[in-house]
Amino acid sequence: MPIKLTCLTSLLALMAAGAGAETAFNRVASFATPDNMADGEDRSRETSAEIIAASGDGRTLIYTDSPLGVVGMVDIADPAHPRPRGNVAMDGEPTSVAVLDATAYVAVNTSDSYVQPSGVLASLDMATGEVRARCDLGGQPDSVALARDGSFLAVAIENERDEDAGDGRVPQMPAGFVAILPLEAGEVDCAGLVRADLTGLAEIAPEDPEPEYLDINAAGEIVVTLQENNHIVVLDRDGQVLSDIPAGLVDLEGIDTAEDGAIRFDGTAQGIPREPDGVKWIDDTHFATANEGDMDGGSRGWTIWTRDGQVVWDSGASFDQAVARIGHYPEGRSDAKGAEPESIGFATFDGTPLVFVESERASVVAVYDVSDPARPVLLQMLPSGIGPEGLVALPERGLIATANETDLGGDGLGRAHVMIFAREEGAPAYPTITSEGASEVAGWGALSGLAADPDAPGRLFAVSDSAYAMQPRIYTIDATQVPARITGAVTVTRNGAPAQKLDLEGIAPDGEGGFWLASEGRSDRLVPHALLHVDAEGEIQEEVAFPPELLAHETRFGAEGIAVIDGTLWLAMQREWADDPENTVKLVAYDPEREDWGAVHYRKAEPTGEGWVGLSEIAVHGDWAYLIERDNHMGPEAVTKLVTRVPLADLAPAPLGGDLPEVRREVVRDLLPDLGQGGGPVPEKVEGLTIGPDGTIWLVTDNDGVDDSPGETMFWSAGRAD
Repeated sequence: MPIKLTCLTSLLALMAAGAGAETAFNRVASFATPDNMADGEDRSRETSAEIIAASGDGRTLIYTDSPLGVVGMVDIADPAHPRPRGNVAMDGEPTSVAVLDATAYVAVNTSDSYVQPSGVLASLDMATGEVRARCDLGGQPDSVALARDGSFLAVAIENERDEDAGDGRVPQMPAGFVAILPLEAGEVDCAGLVRADLTGLAEIAPEDPEPEYLDINAAGEIVVTLQENNHIVVLDRDGQVLSDIPAGLVDLEGIDTAEDGAIRFDGTAQGIPREPDGVKWIDDTHFATANEGDMDGGSRGWTIWTRDGQVVWDSGASFDQAVARIGHYPEGRSDAKGAEPESIGFATFDGTPLVFVESERASVVAVYDVSDPARPVLLQMLPSGIGPEGLVALPERGLIATANETDLGGDGLGRAHVMIFAREEGAPAYPTITSEGASEVAGWGALSGLAADPDAPGRLFAVSDSAYAMQPRIYTIDATQVPARITGAVTVTRNGAPAQKLDLEGIAPDGEGGFWLASEGRSDRLVPHALLHVDAEGEIQEEVAFPPELLAHETRFGAEGIAVIDGTLWLAMQREWADDPENTVKLVAYDPEREDWGAVHYRKAEPTGEGWVGLSEIAVHGDWAYLIERDNHMGPEAVTKLVTRVPLADLAPAPLGGDLPEVRREVVRDLLPDLGQGGGPVPEKVEGLTIGPDGTIWLVTDNDGVDDSPGETMFWSAGRAD
């Protein structure tokens, strides 16, 4: 009899129901940039979505796609069902775009070299796709902004440096500048271009300002960041300097300062330059910067400034920590840039001024209420896709859209996306799990296995995999809260020190307060396959190596889940090993009392494309063992994301090295509809499954430690197994 399972939508509805009149942004759709390619084009080519803008009526998005040398357009008349409008070739590398009504002004880099920079501003009719005019800018453009009254454009002519020359540092000539171009009825007056000189202002390389990003307020004043110079300048519409602002240094406490496979917010850093990148006016007297850093670090946060350069508020380490609490912290950037805020947006929704801070490496957008610029309030964190670079707000439609530049390419991997969010009543749908309030959990991620407390419905345990190899942990989760809360964690230790060479993929309570853990190994990297028995504090009490009869046929992918059935440990092996029939994997049994090994065979679904299908988890309830069976595809290429089960009566292990019996497999639930909820592409790694003592089924995805990944973790209940 099939079990009764509720869809993820019920959990999302529950999350919204408890919030009364609260409003939040929720993702309603994702648009993959390859969908704008014409029939017959090679969809495996790298594409991107970097800077994004919208038509005056808010019904069409336009984004720059540097790898393809095009701008792409998306019809969002129905935001939940975006449609491709195709690509338009730009005869160069588009770097930025601004829109007035239905005319897009596209900055295009046409440089032959770093020492001979060039570029144009192309005027594109968004209705027809026709490039009507091109203005020579006299240098390489990076950012373009439109005056609020439509009277002029400003372009940051960066004339960027060669990062492989002179240790990648400024100065590298020729110097950049800001180009100001008058508009008359939407037509660019190329002959009226004003060249605003920015040299001689910054203390760092004053001869080479390299303007990065700019914005224009309602008074027609231009704020521009000189990122490599750690400087900010405010100009009038004639190019005269109004404010000359050193971006300054910050001291940080409570940050992670080491790329060591662990997230520890116990470090400090002194005298870190902000090196701001993105900048947006909040009003005519305040602007905000995203302090990405470049050459010398970056302060990992964002800052609100007055027009004359006074710091009104700085996020300090709080932005990094907020990113970590939702599992998005990019450990690989810890030594210098942390979450690396790069871009920033601003708009007023329903009377509330909001700042949007995009973290490129953490793949997240933070939303702040800046009603009081001196006391911003973090409202929510949005899952943006891989590498958010640009954002456009459409308050009149209650929408925002992000452009996410990273394209992993290939069959079944993550593509670049435009993501669309709608402001709705109710609580945020994301995150579905957080460590908010757990002071001892600095950050988390890569949840690779789940287990339920047999004595406490809604109390779960999870492990993290090799993404945090120097900090293998067991997390305690309160799944009765929405979102679910990680309430504590213990580090798996060996002789009192964090255990090394572990890739924890499965966890099962031992019935005595401790746990059995499955660690996936790779003998070619001297990482052993092993079963670990740990106590309640995480200290390893026993290590059980795989037997020679099993290891003789190793082909890398090992144990991905563990369950205890009548005192016997059962391991779900992810992939075929050399002695397995095609498309068949082992369920391996180990009896701790007799120290005896055996196995059965499990026949899985056929793989599609260039991918594979394997097992990711095993859990027990009633007379059945439940498993996750999945392929390694994500997005539209995903085919196999299943919960299956086999009768416990079939789990009669035969000795290793001989013929193994095959269990009867039954598909219980297709997880693709669940994974498609929330408006994003289907994630690859459904890795955790457990069933509580009340029969509730819980699942979780592995975010790969935010490494070439959107960083999202989906945690949800799929109903009850009774």
